[in-house]
Amino acid sequence: MLDKIRLRNPKLFDKIVSPDEAASLITDGMNVCTSGFTPSGYPKMTTMALAKQIRSGKKCRINLWTGASVGKEIEEELAAVDGIASRVPYYAFSNRSMQKGINTQKINYTDMHLSHFGQQVNYGFFGDVDVAIVEVIAITEEGNLILGPGVGNIPVFVKHAKKVIVEVNTAQSLELEGMHDIYIQPKPPHRKEIPIFHVGDRIGVPYVECGLDRISCIVASDIPDQVRNLDPPDEKSKRIAELLIDFLKNEQKRGILPKQMLPLQSGVGSIANAVLLGFKDSDYEVLEMYSEILQDAVFDLIDMGKVKFASGCAFTPSPYVYKKFRENPERYKKSIVLRPLDISNHPEVIRRLGVIAMNTPVEFDIYGHANSTHAMGTSILNGIGGSGDYMRNGYISIFSTESTAKNGDVSRIVPFVSHTDHSEHDVMIYITEQGVADIRGLAPHDRARCIINNCAHPDFHPMLMEYLEWSEKNHMGHIPHDLSKAFEMHCAFNVTGSMRGTTFNK
Repeated sequence: MLDKIRLRNPKLFDKIVSPDEAASLITDGMNVCTSGFTPSGYPKMTTMALAKQIRSGKKCRINLWTGASVGKEIEEELAAVDGIASRVPYYAFSNRSMQKGINTQKINYTDMHLSHFGQQVNYGFFGDVDVAIVEVIAITEEGNLILGPGVGNIPVFVKHAKKVIVEVNTAQSLELEGMHDIYIQPKPPHRKEIPIFHVGDRIGVPYVECGLDRISCIVASDIPDQVRNLDPPDEKSKRIAELLIDFLKNEQKRGILPKQMLPLQSGVGSIANAVLLGFKDSDYEVLEMYSEILQDAVFDLIDMGKVKFASGCAFTPSPYVYKKFRENPERYKKSIVLRPLDISNHPEVIRRLGVIAMNTPVEFDIYGHANSTHAMGTSILNGIGGSGDYMRNGYISIFSTESTAKNGDVSRIVPFVSHTDHSEHDVMIYITEQGVADIRGLAPHDRARCIINNCAHPDFHPMLMEYLEWSEKNHMGHIPHDLSKAFEMHCAFNVTGSMRGTTFNK
């Protein structure tokens, strides 16, 4: 039940409709944009109603635009009824119908660096924004929108939307109000610098500007975000965290990093969360984060006093995090700010602040290229997300992952990645539980030996080294490769089962 605390102008109550009525505003071929980010603060009621209408015979396939991945109430529900014609800029593997639709080419998917999409919508590159569906915790007297735990690209979407459908979610805490800093850049030639000079700087307003007259309708919702708790750190993740912290400390001793650690960025998922949690046992204090997604570990580090301030685009309201937030919202409100995606991931700010970028690849090769998105170069697992924004612009760019997968039968270090998301020019440091490969300033053949010797699992080390030596002897060039053998080995490493302890077949 919506009340005057959530709807702060009496005129707003006249706009309340059922989810079916809201969904009826969406027709075939529309560009439909939603709030939310991985997956927090995303609408649910309207898209579920639309999926139900399609299931009952309504002809409607939309072009779905978001900030990043969103919950199953959007992606899974609509993809399962063939309600999505195209998707941009990101999706996650957890929504299986979406993944199947993309890999069977029923859904046209455009993968993009996350900092680029909102800007390009603002420029008009993708056409009209027909409908924006926004989940909020409240609407102000002026008709401005107070978001929940995820911002994404919704400020730009609302700015350009022909119709705005607002879902007011009573399951989201009103204590979230005041955490947002919404800022939209002017278009060139009127653009100036983004005036963020410290992680905690606020440069915008705490709401998305909309206005009473632009709100087409309002839908009541009480469905919480579907976010699970992350897996606890295992021994390999703990070892990677130890190696990362030792590396950073050594960089400080060398004078490469200042005594007060530069802001940290951390990617998405259990491994990234576990690595970040490794700072819990370090002697680092007063850390800051400038990142896109703030996961469970950030809240633990705030509680411990390890993280002083964190800037992001969203935080994931897992049951663990949500309980923490509800128990002490003021602690987190004074320590966290949530920004639009094209600000949280903007290269200008990342470079100015000197962000330490820490992300996780699917695999990487001996020459330093990384694959974050595809299996065997053809089937997409998930989008590139914001890793490219940070890896290309970070003060130091670090990829960390386990050296093997599938119980040790698959090596994550391969001769040649089957798909390149991050080239040799983007990554400085690779870390696995085996060690640290610092490839800054190294030529390709030296990079290869550094990666093999420091990051590869011992079971795969001989095969990779023999491949490198064979290629150098028989296919000399700036980057020596035997492409046919590289492909055979990649297939062996990833498809045919265990290759542990074998040698390179010359």
